[in-house]
Amino acid sequence: MLLAIDCGNTNTVFSIWDGSKFLCTMRTSTHHARTADAYFTWFSTLLKHYDLKPDITDVIISSTVPRVVFNLRVFADRFFGCRPMVVGKPDCRLPQTPRVDEGTIVGPDRLVNAAGAFDRHGGDLIVVDFGTATTFDVVAKDGAYIGGMIAPGVNLSLEALHMAAAALPHVDIAKPQKVVGTNTVQCMQGGVFWGYVGLVKECCARIKAERDRPMMVIGTGGLAPLFAETETLFDAIEDDLTMHGLTVISAFNKENG
Repeated sequence: MLLAIDCGNTNTVFSIWDGSKFLCTMRTSTHHARTADAYFTWFSTLLKHYDLKPDITDVIISSTVPRVVFNLRVFADRFFGCRPMVVGKPDCRLPQTPRVDEGTIVGPDRLVNAAGAFDRHGGDLIVVDFGTATTFDVVAKDGAYIGGMIAPGVNLSLEALHMAAAALPHVDIAKPQKVVGTNTVQCMQGGVFWGYVGLVKECCARIKAERDRPMMVIGTGGLAPLFAETETLFDAIEDDLTMHGLTVISAFNKENG
C-alpha cells in the first residue's frame, strides 16, 4: 500500500491508497519541529481509530515546507522500512517535464495537481487551488505544467485586513447574504468573497485568451465548493486532487523505475 503525504504551509495530509481507493485521510497542523516519533504516535493512534492495519510498502511526499521533509523521511524509513519519493527531487520523475524558465523551482503541490488533473481530465486545463495562496496552474495538452499565477489566499487576505487595520475584526470567510454589507463583518466578507469571485473569473479569462483555445477549469482546495455555490467558476471540483496526483506520480515511477 502507498502512504501519500501532502505537507502544505498550514496543514499536512496523510492518505493511505490500496491501489484502487483511499482507505482513509488524516490531517494535522504543519510543524517543522515535529519529530518522526511524534508523527508515528499520531499516525498509529488514528489508525486504531479507523480500525486499520495497512501494510504500507511505499511512501511519497509533496512538501511546500522544506524543513519538514527530513523528519518525514526518517518517519518513512524507521517505521515502514522504505525510502520515500519526494516530489521535486531528481529521483522522483514526473509524467511530463515542466516547461518553465530555466532555473525556476515550481512548488511540488502545483506539479502534483497538474499530474492529477491531467490523469482525470486530459490536457488544456486551468487548476485553481484555494490554499494558503490561491494558485492558477496551467496544464498543456500533453499534461506538462507550463506556468500560472499566484495570488494571496482567501484566509490570508482576511488575516491581513485584521492585522493591518486595528478597527477591523478577525472574521471567517463565508458567502454573504447580500452584496452591500451593513456592518463591518458583512463588509469584510463581501469584499473578500466577491473580490475572489472576480479574481478567479478574470485570471481564468485572461489565461484562456492568451492560450487562445478552450480550457477546462478545475477547482480544488477546501474553499472551492464555497465559491462554486454562487457562480459557475469551475467545470469540475476535485477535493482529493493533490492526493490523486501523488498516486499518479508514484505509479509512474514504479512503472518506469
